[in-house]
Amino acid sequence: MFAKKSLRASLMFTLPMMAMCLSSALAHASIVGVGGCTSYVNFTTISQAIAAVPPGSTIMVCPGNYYEQLLITKRLTLEGVASGNENAAVIYPPAAGLVTNTSDARGAVAAQILVQGVAGPVKITNLTVDGTGNNYTSGDIRGILYQDASGTVLHVAARNQIPGGTLNGDQSGQGIMVETTSSSSAALTVEDSSVHNYNKNGIVARYAGASLTATGNFVQGAGSVSGSAAQNGIEIAFSGATGSVKSNTVIDNVYYDPSTASSAGILLYDAKEDGSIQVSGNTVGNTQEGIQIFTDSPGTYGDGVSVSTNKIFGTSSFDAIDVCSSNNIITSNTIVNAAESGVHFDSSCGAGNANSASSNTFIESACAGYLVDSGTSNPSPVGTYLDVPFAVASSTAGCSIPQAQAHARTGSKIRP
Repeated sequence: MFAKKSLRASLMFTLPMMAMCLSSALAHASIVGVGGCTSYVNFTTISQAIAAVPPGSTIMVCPGNYYEQLLITKRLTLEGVASGNENAAVIYPPAAGLVTNTSDARGAVAAQILVQGVAGPVKITNLTVDGTGNNYTSGDIRGILYQDASGTVLHVAARNQIPGGTLNGDQSGQGIMVETTSSSSAALTVEDSSVHNYNKNGIVARYAGASLTATGNFVQGAGSVSGSAAQNGIEIAFSGATGSVKSNTVIDNVYYDPSTASSAGILLYDAKEDGSIQVSGNTVGNTQEGIQIFTDSPGTYGDGVSVSTNKIFGTSSFDAIDVCSSNNIITSNTIVNAAESGVHFDSSCGAGNANSASSNTFIESACAGYLVDSGTSNPSPVGTYLDVPFAVASSTAGCSIPQAQAHARTGSKIRP
């Protein structure tokens, strides 16, 4: 009896001590693992690891499928790692689907990875975030959302952020997004990532204080699908959001009914006034508007953007570059096969003035190299024109453009 009682006492002492030792180890750990392929302290789920580690830790996620909805509220790095011949850690919605885990000015949101209110940077790298099986139609689905938080998304794939799994007209379904709701700033860098098969927008920044640096990404919309939403590839929008869009490839953002709405490869909508925003070195193809700069509040938002060295081809309905704000610089872009004009200085928002345009090359625009709306005041634009009916035109009267695609329509058709 004495021996058994001693053994029982020993076990009762040892198990708590083991838990304390694990807790102590994690208190000082800088790296942990998920999925069992590393030599670090291991967790079964990513959520368990996030909850356990202190700020500043790195969570190494082994190849495999993880059916989770994640919340990150501390500074850390979440990194997918290779194991043997495998290198794909994929995060899917839980078996029961996504649930609302935050909200913003537009309503309820279900984010697959929600980074929220973090004082320091959060880095997410080498992971796939797949919205298949979300079973969510109550609000906006987002693959990765930085809300009132900052960080970096690198070498990530975000795909299938579609409410209920079928492309539809809901203004829901964003691949990667940064926004402010209660803070004055949130800055996200998205680099060398793949974003595709989203319902609404690929990479997005919204609201005052939000900043997006999008560099070297590949963003692909669904093309023209009857009944679907007007998709945009990369968007900086609302209340003075800011950032830069450089060296991205953006294709296949096409709304099925251009008489009622339009899609843009790159959309700046009410972006920061004179915010030194640069849109440069991008390749944009097969969309209704290639690059669109628009404001509802002339003189308050949207002016002072630099658009340079982009290659834009195959705008299927409207202009390659539509400029409905003022004091922008449009230079050294190559524009091929635009359905209307190469560069449009657009008066439909009450702006489109004092824009400088030079060294742009136009090949096969259906209407003109530059279309300058009556009532706007701009320096004489300069460019190189090949197979273009008019170098500079002030109306579409002489162009063979379908009636459904008439100008003075931009503001009513944008869907940010």
